[in-house]
Amino acid sequence: MNASQVPVDSIQVALESAAKLVAADPALAAEQAERVLKVAPRHPAATLILGAAHRSRGDAEAALAILEPLATARPGWVSAHYELGLAYGVAGRSNDAVAALRRALAISPEMMDAWAALGRHLTALGDTPGADAAYARMLEASAHDPRLADAAAALADDRLPVAERLLLEHLNRFPTDVAAICMLADVPARLRRYADAETLLVQCLELAPGFSTARYNLAQVLLLQHRYPEALREVERLKQANPTNSKTRRLEAVLLERLGEVQRSVEIYRQLLDEAPRDPKLWHSYGHACRTAERRSESVGAYRRAIELAPGFGEGYWGLANLKTFRFAADDVERMRVQLARSDLPIEDRVHFHFALGKALEDAEDYPRSFANYAAGNRLRRSVIVHDAEAVAERVRQTRYLFTREYVDSIRGRGAPAADPIFIVGMPRAGSTLVEQILSSHPAVEGTMELPDIGMIARDLGSRTDSSGVRGYPGILATLDGEELRAFGQRYLEGTRVHRKGGTPCFTDKMTSNWMHVGLIHSILPNAKIIDARRHPMSCCFSVFKQHFGWGNYFSYDLAELGRYYRDYVDLMTHFDQVMPGRVHRVLYERLVDDTETEVRRLLNYCGLPFDEACLRFYETKRTVRTASSEQVRQPIYRDALEQWKHYASWLGPLERALGPVIETHATSG
Repeated sequence: MNASQVPVDSIQVALESAAKLVAADPALAAEQAERVLKVAPRHPAATLILGAAHRSRGDAEAALAILEPLATARPGWVSAHYELGLAYGVAGRSNDAVAALRRALAISPEMMDAWAALGRHLTALGDTPGADAAYARMLEASAHDPRLADAAAALADDRLPVAERLLLEHLNRFPTDVAAICMLADVPARLRRYADAETLLVQCLELAPGFSTARYNLAQVLLLQHRYPEALREVERLKQANPTNSKTRRLEAVLLERLGEVQRSVEIYRQLLDEAPRDPKLWHSYGHACRTAERRSESVGAYRRAIELAPGFGEGYWGLANLKTFRFAADDVERMRVQLARSDLPIEDRVHFHFALGKALEDAEDYPRSFANYAAGNRLRRSVIVHDAEAVAERVRQTRYLFTREYVDSIRGRGAPAADPIFIVGMPRAGSTLVEQILSSHPAVEGTMELPDIGMIARDLGSRTDSSGVRGYPGILATLDGEELRAFGQRYLEGTRVHRKGGTPCFTDKMTSNWMHVGLIHSILPNAKIIDARRHPMSCCFSVFKQHFGWGNYFSYDLAELGRYYRDYVDLMTHFDQVMPGRVHRVLYERLVDDTETEVRRLLNYCGLPFDEACLRFYETKRTVRTASSEQVRQPIYRDALEQWKHYASWLGPLERALGPVIETHATSG
């Protein structure tokens, strides 16, 4: 039977079947293609499938013998050049592969798979900028690829379960599609499952080392996990490929600031502003860096410039308000009100304007309207975040259940013996920055920052299950032997070493939320010092309520939830006072204000440090401070903030009820 006698539909069905088998069963695909060629010699599609099947089997010589003549005979057929490029790759002929793939892309620039293959071969040839450009085009093409279009639309609409399902289905068929892997990593990243996102991005980069978008995303995921040195290494690799990329340099500036290299961060922002002088967000970031570098006038000027360029940029106003010692003028207040009257103002800008206006009106002693703005800002912010108050309470219950006197006695002597760390825990806005500033004024102590390492260890432990079925943190701690506890302590010491630049015997870790992990700290670092910085619950909580945090502290945007969180904190610290008497040293802010020297001497004595007069002149100590209290700790201790909450007392009923008895017991808690 010749070709004219074979039904066209039968040939088409056979070719479609063979094409589907090229990757899964190339031998069978070749067999089916050859059957078609027997009845339809030189059939182009069958010839292409036969060449692709040989390539899929790893027989580059047989594939090239078929595909080279085919591509020559059909110079305008994109599939022939694409398959030829893949076959050259199997043969190890990367230069020829690049040429063939470029011919394919000249015909069809939207061919995502060809851009991906081109990126791989350019990487192999050492052409990193070329590979980077190819992967960028691949991502552009992915938006038009029908296989990924629905997933991309789902991501854009924040329909994460749909996007995840579509991408996983796609990757089951095309497991090395780096664009799909990169897109899939976006799902856990948005859900703050950063370890899962990291795993996917590392897999992506193993397949495509020159894929700069994936590397940039990996650096961001590492930043979000507070793994700054690792993130900076990825940034350095990005800079080697493209040293002028402004997006990469911005990320570098952020990381350098987090690592305490503030002057270098400021320099990078200044260079970027020379290139993009009308970027309000860049001016805002520069203002933050200048503030940390104690260049206050430049910081104010930068925030002002951001506002000038974008009058609706609420974060610029909050940057000024968050300087704490800054005072808004009347025309500033009016401009904020004008912006808040807009119906099209984005919610994030609206939140910042409300907090900034609340601060301006507080300074003007217009307390009713001040509170109304603080409340509005908190209400809006609470509507877009997730906070599970019961989960916090349950963590406290589990920790209390585990850390009995008997258990504490059983782990005595375990963990890493180092006495270097001084942990300062408690609530935000409770005086922790002041305590850190006092301690870091001592020649034996270096003040670092809010270090994430304890929280990272807790998260890692939370994902464990031991052989007896014990799962999760803190219960998993009871299954660890002395060697494992020492290893975790050593991990903390090694991980925090990058922040220690002064060579002092001791250093501070001011991650206040570590109050949840006092038991973990005691278990892995039994000789570390733990200081609980505490402030009157109404005063502290209201100060937290009027603070818009850059990230975290999601308990703080509702008065009742805030009071419950404070109560849980006190509950757990009281428990540790009972099962580990004297282990935690408490500093009450009010006592520190009333009798500074006595409290400083008590603090230094607990830390095993000799008294030093410099600790009383803490406001003269020059060091980087990144928190909202950075300007306040440059001044002598003042009493003004102690009673400020009372101006708002009539609106704080939900907070007072949630706090309950801890208000009355505060004075005796030290």
